[in-house]
Amino acid sequence: MIRLTEIKLPLDHGEGDIEKAILHKLKIKPEQMLSYNLFKRGYDARKKAKILLIYTLDVDVVNEPQLLQQFASDPHVKLTPDMAYKFVAQAPVDLAQRDRPVVIGFGPCGLFSALILAQMGFKPIVLERGKEVRERTKDTFGFWRKRELNTESNVQFGEGGAGTFSDGKLYSQIKDPKHYSRKVIEEFIAAGAPEEIAYVSKPHIGTFKLVTMIEKMRAKIIELGGEIRFSTRVDDIITDGDQITGLVLANGETINSRHVILAVGHSARDTFEMLHQRGVYMEAKPFSVGFRIEHKQSVIDEARFGPNAGNPILGAADYKLVHHCKNGRTVYSFCMCPGGTVVAATSEQGRVVTNGMSQYSRAERNANSAIVVGISPEVDYPGDPLAGIKLQRQLETNAYHLGGANYDAPAQKIGDFLKAQDATELGDVQPSFTPGIHLTDLSKALPKFAIDAIREAIPAFDRKIKGFADDDALLTGVETRTSSPVCIKRGKDYQSITLKGFFPAGEGAGYAGGILSAGIDGIKVAEALALDMSKA
Repeated sequence: MIRLTEIKLPLDHGEGDIEKAILHKLKIKPEQMLSYNLFKRGYDARKKAKILLIYTLDVDVVNEPQLLQQFASDPHVKLTPDMAYKFVAQAPVDLAQRDRPVVIGFGPCGLFSALILAQMGFKPIVLERGKEVRERTKDTFGFWRKRELNTESNVQFGEGGAGTFSDGKLYSQIKDPKHYSRKVIEEFIAAGAPEEIAYVSKPHIGTFKLVTMIEKMRAKIIELGGEIRFSTRVDDIITDGDQITGLVLANGETINSRHVILAVGHSARDTFEMLHQRGVYMEAKPFSVGFRIEHKQSVIDEARFGPNAGNPILGAADYKLVHHCKNGRTVYSFCMCPGGTVVAATSEQGRVVTNGMSQYSRAERNANSAIVVGISPEVDYPGDPLAGIKLQRQLETNAYHLGGANYDAPAQKIGDFLKAQDATELGDVQPSFTPGIHLTDLSKALPKFAIDAIREAIPAFDRKIKGFADDDALLTGVETRTSSPVCIKRGKDYQSITLKGFFPAGEGAGYAGGILSAGIDGIKVAEALALDMSKA
């Protein structure tokens, strides 16, 4: 097939206009086109009154070689790449006589590591410290409604990982020459995700749909011989020299294995501490800190889409913003959740953390996004590899006390924050955060350089998104878990550089950021493990 890119049509184009555009682009007659498939659909909203849809199409024609030669110099006419996933190995026939591979963690990275291993016949054992997804959901909502935190079952820990309580975004800017993202998308669709995630430019799923999908994928892994143990925390590793040989569980049980994938997510601080004590090499890495900002979704829709706000094809509007500050810091929007809610995302007692979540419909009244400042170990938390964790805990504990020491989050209206004045009563924007908020002076929530940078950035963002600096928009703090504060270094074979057979993976180990990239990394690490086991 031939892939056509940058096919632009009006937002309100007719049903037959795509076919007409294909015929016009390729300069062919209708009988020469056999069929076409929609690969991607995005939009160009730079002119709000004249928004264009942008298509990438795969076209089957009768004279493909001649057309490819005819358009050889056109970058928008190319041969459709082979995106079919190909397994790199199959389990050895003597697998039953060997230790089974183990996957620690069952978020997006662990899920796809386990799935790929199971599909290749390796029958992995998955160890997840949290509960299965429906029980975990009950615990999480229990915290939001009753302030009862289960430190082993919450937004961060449990089946599905932190991505379960998010917008369910499925896009990434990572390079993907082997089209692993297609494998992730196809498995999600097979598990019940909307088919449109295969072609919309910024696909998302939402929390409730993710719950049922994860259950179906878990069932597939078990059907293929995998084993999944919930409420099973790994407390130690067993080594023989520089080779991992097993794991010690919280209940005292040991599991023997010389092939272990670590996919624990960015909040498994106790696991990072244990690995550091055991000599597994890791480094502190940059992350970002800031607040969640909330506006009425209608304000964002109007600013982005103008008279086309509310168009069902466009849906709830999002944004992506960056500002480089006078003090050398960079402030940017992160994890933008259209039509969503700000959620309590702590996993430790006496700390407050924010995150954002949306359902598939994105129909809630507010838009929210993290507005964060980049920080680095060289400048902001020098010392040992765990210094970033220490800083996160300090900021989260401070937020807990600023909020009233009852898991309410500290919050402040934008107008008060920018004017550096005491918090006043709420305006038009009503907070979505539960258990609740406590209006206070947010300048006490972050270091001065971060407050100064955010105060400079918000008016700059208002010049791009009209209404962004509205007095009644709301800031809620603190956002500290934008990414892992550590990187567990691995080599080209995806194994730890200091511990053979140990495969650090996903967001927690510093190699992903979001559902899609974590799933892709899970596939890569599963392949590396399978190849290593096959030659053993």
